Amino acid sequence: MEIFFSNNISGTLCYLTDEESAHGVRVLGHREGDEIFVIDGEGTLYTCRLTDANPKSAQAQIVKEEPDWGAHPYYLQMAVCPTKNIDRYEWFAEKATEVGLDEIVPVIGEHSERKVFKTDRLKRILLSASKQSLKGAVPKVSESEPLKDFINRVADEDAVKLIAICFEGDSPRLSVAEALKGFNGGKIIILIGPEGDFSREEAALALQKGFRPIHLGPSRLRTETAATVAATAVYLELCTSA
Repeated sequence: MEIFFSNNISGTLCYLTDEESAHGVRVLGHREGDEIFVIDGEGTLYTCRLTDANPKSAQAQIVKEEPDWGAHPYYLQMAVCPTKNIDRYEWFAEKATEVGLDEIVPVIGEHSERKVFKTDRLKRILLSASKQSLKGAVPKVSESEPLKDFINRVADEDAVKLIAICFEGDSPRLSVAEALKGFNGGKIIILIGPEGDFSREEAALALQKGFRPIHLGPSRLRTETAATVAATAVYLELCTSA
């Protein structure tokens, strides 16, 4: 099932971007009358009939709409410190999108080695991963912000807020399954720190603002692995039926 993307849908017509048009017409050889499938990035899948096979600006007639296509029963926002090697961060983002992710916030902590993060390439990776994993929604990518600013910004949000930390504090660390016990839908926020973990001050602030400490098992995980494991744990806990 080949999936295309369009952010230009008007009435019963769907207009593909230059890149998507070229891929569909030049690479895949689609012609007028062919059936194609298009996502809008907001959650809807459109079954369409190609009416203009222009390789620079293809158009299609919408035949059927499927809202919430490939959706999961929660909204997962992951605030993850960028890795020094950006390829590792992109790997996490791709895999988390495949299992179920709604938003990524790159946060810069005291121990972060990477202080600058550009989002353009990551957005393209998330779009590709969404199409590949049969999802109508493409995760949002926020601009990077200081970790403490993020913690303060979401403090009053109605969400299950979790922070994965390597050290034990006054509050015992829970597994993801334990932390999600009794979850009835809504938003989940997970904080993942940099290679050097959160500082004690950052962890204390998060706990003060309503975050619950979690662990991801006995192994010491890299940032991108921890983030992927956390997203997968949520998926396995809340999406148990195929």
